[in-house]
Amino acid sequence: MNIYVDFDDCLCETARAFSKMVAELFGTNVPYEEIRYFNLQKSFSLTDEQYKKMMLKGHTPETLLSYEESPGASKVIRSWLEKGHSVSIITGSPFSSYDISRQWLDEHGLGGVKLYCLDKYGRDTFIQGSEFSLSLEDYYKMNFDYAVEDSPLAFKFFNHLPNLKVLVYDRPWNQDCDFPNKNFFRCTDWESIGEMVK
Repeated sequence: MNIYVDFDDCLCETARAFSKMVAELFGTNVPYEEIRYFNLQKSFSLTDEQYKKMMLKGHTPETLLSYEESPGASKVIRSWLEKGHSVSIITGSPFSSYDISRQWLDEHGLGGVKLYCLDKYGRDTFIQGSEFSLSLEDYYKMNFDYAVEDSPLAFKFFNHLPNLKVLVYDRPWNQDCDFPNKNFFRCTDWESIGEMVK
């Protein structure tokens, strides 16, 4: 089987880290549980300049490496690899974060997964001249049986795969979203994700 896994907030606790970061940087207190929008600028009520500062800090090597793993993620993914499944990490972060993201994966025992940077969200706004290692054209040539994703904004990238089962990692910002079809399933943790793939 071919399995797509999103990086931020599926593999690691990015939004939890950003919640603490905006409190430190700007004195803005928005607990993780109250993050209502995938758009963090909107969730944290940041100006354009504040958002840029947050995103730049959030993508520095020391910050990226500090992100905590989502509980059980690496264990489940390693079990897929051991069974011969192919796992591709598709992150919306720019290619400038590739090496440090690769290091994070390796440090969490996920050296056997492929990592791609796809411009899912048009984030060229905070790192000017960003490049991505996977074009949309090449992405749409890829085939997956399962996808693990948390962002409703990314659901459109699955429209070309009518048989794909999308496992939506339960997060505060996707509580009220409508699923496009019956192939979308809400999963509360990595244990339930692993059970779905079985």
